[in-house]
Amino acid sequence: MNWKHRLEICRAAFPRALRVATVCAGLAAPLLWGAAEGRDVRRDATVEAVERVMPSVVNIATATIVQVRDPFENLWREFWDPYHRRQPQDSVGYSLGSGVIIDEEGYVLTNDHVVRRADKIWIKPASGTNVYEATLVGTDSKADVALLKIQARPGEKFTAIRFAKDDDLLLGETVLALGFPFRLSGSVSRGILSSKSRVAAKETEQLDVPNWLQTDASINPGNSGGPLVDLNGEMIGLNVAILANAQGIGFAIPIKRVAEALSEIITPESSNQGLWFGARVKAGAGPLTVLTVQPESPAGKAGLKAGDTVLEVNGQTPKGFIHFNELLLTGAQREASLTVARDGERRIVPVRLVPEKAFFNASLIQKRIGVSLQELTPALAETLGVDPVAGLVIAGVDHTVPAARGLQPGYLVTAIDGRSTAALTQAAKLIYAKKPGETVRLGIVAFQQQGNLQYYRDGAVELPVR
Repeated sequence: MNWKHRLEICRAAFPRALRVATVCAGLAAPLLWGAAEGRDVRRDATVEAVERVMPSVVNIATATIVQVRDPFENLWREFWDPYHRRQPQDSVGYSLGSGVIIDEEGYVLTNDHVVRRADKIWIKPASGTNVYEATLVGTDSKADVALLKIQARPGEKFTAIRFAKDDDLLLGETVLALGFPFRLSGSVSRGILSSKSRVAAKETEQLDVPNWLQTDASINPGNSGGPLVDLNGEMIGLNVAILANAQGIGFAIPIKRVAEALSEIITPESSNQGLWFGARVKAGAGPLTVLTVQPESPAGKAGLKAGDTVLEVNGQTPKGFIHFNELLLTGAQREASLTVARDGERRIVPVRLVPEKAFFNASLIQKRIGVSLQELTPALAETLGVDPVAGLVIAGVDHTVPAARGLQPGYLVTAIDGRSTAALTQAAKLIYAKKPGETVRLGIVAFQQQGNLQYYRDGAVELPVR
């Protein structure tokens, strides 16, 4: 007897009883779901979400080469170098984590702590058997976000996850954590969203528990870097940590924070072409919206404004945030024509990218803080007895700046506001980001000479930004 016959019997027996007819409809509903439509009753929203997301989930394996010295290595060097050099012994440390593909070209999102200090990275998609090498594109250590690029075959495409909208979260909604806990391939756990991000992170501080999403979906070692998704199959967070000595308390970085980190990781400036665009465009779901514009940058001089929505680049519609940045760098003569929407109107904004070194250089640093810096050459580093990546050398000092009077040419700048840098362009960027009247803190190493003895003295100085 099929569902239609059952429904007819109900109607014949109780033609006027609305209440009983409702019961009959309820009895027939499971049959309508299963038999009439030929649909498997097990295929609920959870199963469908997993089927959509799992092809984008990957296992990440890393190898880190650690040099090991034996206790007599220094003694051996003292007596026998340079006549006899021994090769250092190496040991290899391995680690495993998870990740998620966010672009069909093979860009993979994971945690910074999963790939930190890795010398080799391998990617294995959950839905396949191929293993790929990957390269590190960029990281944001404060947000604990890293972006990798799969070294795929020409023309090979991958399944990318969809991002949920920023802050589109329902307390108590069902969420799914996917990844590779304890090396268990393609694992899924289900729970609820136990708590939303409690506070907004400050610009200079590390993201931590108060800034994360909380869930009781099981997150275990190896889950780090995998996606936390809703029943729409959209990523709402990036799994990051568990609470030690607790049961059922896991954390994920909100997708809003992930998108903010990606907006800084993938930029024209982060490419190996060394070009300056000077604007940041929002990553993630929704339209490509301009977030910030540096006034003196090519984007600022072209008239691009925060809030503009990018529609086209050189006549092409960007498929996403990463594609937008790629299109910017493919324009002839470093020029790009942006079609943007502003106040309901379409506008054409022509932008010409320029080399970063043309602006972020020693002249900018001298103008802003009264100190001239230069990069360490191998010869200069050898003369000073330091590593070439130890920092920047002071080449000149404007002694009309009272705070700089204790500095001398030849001193080494090892850090700027606590960030080590041996690149002049990066140092200029850090100082350029300061507003006039603010201070910049330089970590200093001074070289002292007494007879034939040279020694080092380290300290710090704070200089006003002009």
